[in-house]
Amino acid sequence: MPHQDRPKVIVISGTPGTGKSTLAKKLSLSKYWKLIEINKYVKRYDLDDGYDKARGSLIVNPERLSKALVKTINKDSASKVIIIEGHLAHFLPKDMVDLCVITTANLSSLANRLAGRGYPDHKVRENVDSEIFEVCLSEARDLGHNILILDTSNISVGESKKKILAKFTAISKIKKSE
Repeated sequence: MPHQDRPKVIVISGTPGTGKSTLAKKLSLSKYWKLIEINKYVKRYDLDDGYDKARGSLIVNPERLSKALVKTINKDSASKVIIIEGHLAHFLPKDMVDLCVITTANLSSLANRLAGRGYPDHKVRENVDSEIFEVCLSEARDLGHNILILDTSNISVGESKKKILAKFTAISKIKKSE
């Protein structure tokens, strides 16, 4: 059961390159909501288990990350809403999350975005495969989250924000009546 005095939580997750960081930043700024960017959070609190040279990324245990985030959320009595952004954000327990947004993108858009960031071919392929197999979405479903899927290929950040706010508002009204 969620704490009544804890902030509401929106997680924005998805394959790297699907637009979650841009969307999370714009949404948090437009509503003055707190934003936790998982990549920065992991580095700040030394939550990685090393570096994977082959993948060019930190190794992060989702359970360890999730426990740290739960503590952070429960200690925060000042924020009304916290947005947690990152491709591991959906690992938070469902009772801590009010809305789980999964960003997606068509494969050519995704490959172009990642190549534009300078990702090596094997890293582009790994992330395209992750998108093909809907890894983040499948994991979020398995964890029982209330999910909003946003395909960022052909929708503006503004339209994405509107969809999130509409769903979040609807969920908040339902939770108040329970």
